[in-house]
Amino acid sequence: MKREHQETALRSRTSAESDASPSVAYLARSFRHFERVLERRLRARFGHGAEAGTSQDSTEVALLPDDSPFGRFVRDSARDEESQLLVLLALAPSMKPEFFDVLVQKVAPGASDHPELGGVRGRQHRGFIPTGDTALFLLAGDDLDARARWQTLLCGDHPLMQKAIVSLEEAPEGDPPMSGRLVLDSEYAERFISGKARAPRLSMRFPAQRLETAMRWDDVVLAPHTLSELRALENWIRQGDVLMNQWNMRHKLRPGCRALFFGPPGTGKTLTATVLGQATDRQVYKVDLSTVVSKYIGETEKNLANLFDRAEHKEWILFFDEADALFGKRTQVRDAHDRYANQEVSFLLQRVETYNGLVILASNLANHVDDAFARRFEHLIHFPMPRHNERLLIWKKGLPGPASLEPGIDLSQIAMRYELSGGMIMNVIRYASLQAIARSERVLRHQDLLDGIRREYAKESRVE
Repeated sequence: MKREHQETALRSRTSAESDASPSVAYLARSFRHFERVLERRLRARFGHGAEAGTSQDSTEVALLPDDSPFGRFVRDSARDEESQLLVLLALAPSMKPEFFDVLVQKVAPGASDHPELGGVRGRQHRGFIPTGDTALFLLAGDDLDARARWQTLLCGDHPLMQKAIVSLEEAPEGDPPMSGRLVLDSEYAERFISGKARAPRLSMRFPAQRLETAMRWDDVVLAPHTLSELRALENWIRQGDVLMNQWNMRHKLRPGCRALFFGPPGTGKTLTATVLGQATDRQVYKVDLSTVVSKYIGETEKNLANLFDRAEHKEWILFFDEADALFGKRTQVRDAHDRYANQEVSFLLQRVETYNGLVILASNLANHVDDAFARRFEHLIHFPMPRHNERLLIWKKGLPGPASLEPGIDLSQIAMRYELSGGMIMNVIRYASLQAIARSERVLRHQDLLDGIRREYAKESRVE
């Protein structure tokens, strides 16, 4: 009867797996294997079974990673079983908040506390959250040599730790280092469970917002020398990993890359950063300096640290727009406020230099850039005001497809007469298009274009 019950349970479980989402079926099977390994470790520790270590369960040996998010991750980054168990241990609270409590009560009914298991309780999460001690219990048991080896790995030597996929939080002051929480990067957790990860939301903990565009290089109008410099920057994004790793330059060159975009407002600095990310399949995050910079001492550095820590190892492009706010802070020390302001800039310099991805800082005026910053840029790219032929091309490319121009409009003459940035031209087109829509027509009138140009001139206190 017992064998029949097991076979029935196996058929039921197999049926459930076939109905499960492809993104979680492999994950679910892996999680059950992790549960069995942990249960064997618990039974061995509490005298209810033989020590089983982390040997694979026979029903799982034949499992091969599939094309689900977790399957791809296992295939690419966690081929050994110990790495998979480490990830699943950190993922467990997100999948089943009651998992650890139920399993411990199953193995040792009535027990209330087991220091060897480690673990903490969250402020709002009422379930068991694993710590470094929990990982040592799972992966090393009572083997002191194995525990010493894993403690070193968990403190930063393990590849998953180096890539910040799994991290061991700093323990409270006075507590042993392994009492820190074991945390799986939130994006990986979301991707494993739901199949995709949401972009981080703008907040004090993450003071940046993702920039996206459907535009490509052919849609962007730039001066030839600017485009040439951008191609060199794009080449670093595509080939930088080969240079640092395959050509063994990691110990000779600084990690990452730093670029300064400078030029008047509206000349395409933000758009170019976004298109650069789109062209290289990299996420671009625009840093909101108003959120980063705080009047409270130490908060600016904390906000920046949260941002860079979150972005590390994800190949994100960090775009600091209107960075003059930070450039201008470096000054002679006259009082305590100047000293702390300089500390903020020094901290940013340090993080920019050690970030292993691309950092772009944008400034309207290059001479506002501190010399200490300028020496750290591999690329200084000028975005000048567009010339006549470039302005004409922006006008032509910017016009809405469904609309036509009023007879008699000479775009070449308008481009020659009015010196406008690309951003200003698009504002004019937007204004004229809305005027046409309000009249229920699809014709852009000459007078609306002129009115739009006057509006742009008025913003800068210029006269026609």
